[in-house]
Amino acid sequence: MESCNCIEPQWPADELLMKYQYISDFFIALAYFSIPLELIYFVKKSAVFPYRWVLVQFGAFIVLCGATHLINLWTFTMHSRTVAIVMTTAKVLTAVVSCATALMLVHIIPDLLSVKTRELFLKNKAAELDREMGLIRTQEETGRHVRMLTHEIRSTLDRHTILKTTLVELGRTLALEECALWMPTRTGLELQLSYTLRQQNPVGYTVPIHLPVINQVFSSNRAVKISPNCPVARIRPLAGKYIPGEVVAVRVPLLHLSNFQINDWPELSTKRYALMVLMLPSDSARQWHVHELELVEVVADQVAVALSHAAILEESMRARDLLIEQNVALDLARREAETAIRARNDFLAVMNHEMRTPMHAIIALSSLLQETELTPEQRLMVETILKSSNLLATLINDVLDLSRLEDGSLQLDIGTFNLHSVFKEVLNLIKPVASVKKLSVTLNLAQDLPVYAVGDEKRLMQTMLNVVGNAVKFSKEGSISIIAFVAKSESLRDSRAPDFFPMPSDNHFYLRVQVKDSGSGINPQEIPKLFTKFSQSQSSATRNSGGSGLGLAICKRFVNLMEGHIWLESDGLAKGCTATFIVKLGIPERSNESKLPFTPKVPANHGQTNFSGLKVLVMDDNGVSRMVTKGLLEHLGCDVSTVSSSEECLHVVSHEHQVVFLDVCMPGIDGFELAVTIREKFAKRHEKPLIVALTGNTDKVTKENCMRVGINGVIQKPISVDKMRSILSELLEHRVLYEAL
Repeated sequence: MESCNCIEPQWPADELLMKYQYISDFFIALAYFSIPLELIYFVKKSAVFPYRWVLVQFGAFIVLCGATHLINLWTFTMHSRTVAIVMTTAKVLTAVVSCATALMLVHIIPDLLSVKTRELFLKNKAAELDREMGLIRTQEETGRHVRMLTHEIRSTLDRHTILKTTLVELGRTLALEECALWMPTRTGLELQLSYTLRQQNPVGYTVPIHLPVINQVFSSNRAVKISPNCPVARIRPLAGKYIPGEVVAVRVPLLHLSNFQINDWPELSTKRYALMVLMLPSDSARQWHVHELELVEVVADQVAVALSHAAILEESMRARDLLIEQNVALDLARREAETAIRARNDFLAVMNHEMRTPMHAIIALSSLLQETELTPEQRLMVETILKSSNLLATLINDVLDLSRLEDGSLQLDIGTFNLHSVFKEVLNLIKPVASVKKLSVTLNLAQDLPVYAVGDEKRLMQTMLNVVGNAVKFSKEGSISIIAFVAKSESLRDSRAPDFFPMPSDNHFYLRVQVKDSGSGINPQEIPKLFTKFSQSQSSATRNSGGSGLGLAICKRFVNLMEGHIWLESDGLAKGCTATFIVKLGIPERSNESKLPFTPKVPANHGQTNFSGLKVLVMDDNGVSRMVTKGLLEHLGCDVSTVSSSEECLHVVSHEHQVVFLDVCMPGIDGFELAVTIREKFAKRHEKPLIVALTGNTDKVTKENCMRVGINGVIQKPISVDKMRSILSELLEHRVLYEAL
């Protein structure tokens, strides 16, 4: 026990341990004092930390702990070696941890501050989003109300319903105490109370339109808060004491306000705006919100649009009603015109038939009388009768043609014909008349003029006969020249006819005919009038020449139908006249030229002159016409039988009859069916008689019906001896004869 060989641990000396404790206390105190400073910095920089008092308490605790360790520097005492070692170890560890914590806070506090800043930013954003969502919800609610209100006011196009519905729906949506609409008066100087929600004030109350408050509202497109005591806001009767609610007013544009009257509201407003006034409930603290004002503004615009639509509808309905009235009037006028035209046409058709029957008797008997032995004086009388009768027959034809031209019922009979033959035939018809007046007539056809053409042969010939006939009629001496050629494209346009637009092409050409005479001439000022019906030149020479004044009027209409143009030129009285017309004709295909149908004309003297032994049957319900036709045929040597009814005709007709003349336009008798029955009665072709229709009608339908039932010829009354002679000659030679109607 006196001696021990154990190894003693090598602990520091007591003085060194004391130094370690002394240094540790110093660093602990330093760390404790720095931590509160850092916390103070953090609290100042962090504006969102909620428990600042806790940090203050914690800082005070740390400062006190640091002060304790700092005091230990002066109150330090020696302890036992074991206690000294433990205390030294604990203090060293405390110093290390305290300093590490202080240093760590230096780096952590900025991060903590940035976290708090982001948190604040997010909170602010969240608050802003909440506000925006609230605004969106408000807008959606406003939009829903606007859509509902718009649907209500758009469900009708009646102005009064639109305005009344607007007030009702606004009052319900915004829980208004009163809502009113002021409209401008007739003079535009006042606003009139036209509609109210509760109808507590009588409609018709007026206020001056130039009040400052009204000008303020009218000058803004936004809803404007106005004083509850201003004139337009006094829409609630004063009863008892109450605090009036807030009032706003908004302008309503008035678009197209014609014929929109409310009580004494004007037919045409002179002011652009109406005024809508809205009042919140009285005795309440409620105020107008922004979204409510926006709703009011939108509704005001929607009302303006609805009113404009209603105005347009009213205008269109008014225009429609006016158009319906005009259409009814036009339809009535059209029916009356059609009735008048039908009556005129029926009258003309009847008069045509009835006038041609006695004309047939006059011309036929006069022509028969002309072929008897007469004294010169008697022959002159007979020739005068024939001339006057032919003039009357021509006048009848002209009146009928003009009537059909004016009502549009006359249509061109288009076909292929020999153009050169038409000119030669016109020359043959005119020459005998011209020779009596010792006038020379020349015809010059250009070498390039086609032989065949496509068009209405009859109307072309009628036009040329009228034009050339006028030249002969108004010429006492001299010559008449007829020139025909194909008009060149550069010479087609004429300043005298601005509406004439010729269109040259490969399948048609424009025929230009020029008739020049040395006659009495025309006053240039009278030329435009000559193409008007019943118009004649006022010169004595012209008046003495006679005429109905229809020839040129008919020619102009025929030429227009043939897509052409006609005009006259004259240097004055006694200086002659030149008549020129251009018509459009087609060019036939070469393969069709050899297949042209035979359409014989009726020349003045042709073929045989005696028809002895030719058995002819005449059926006509008119005794005079029947007797006259029989006389013509017997004069030519025919053996004639006459009947007056279809039954008698079927009973008498036999295979011995070579020709049957039928009046196909007898009242109560269908002459076409009779013709069919006669043809069916004879089975063999050589036994069937030639059937010729005698008619006073000039319409195209008669000719078409005759061709349809197989009638061999159509002859128009009146008929002279020469015409009957030519008819029989052509008919017996070609077994077909369709005189142009």
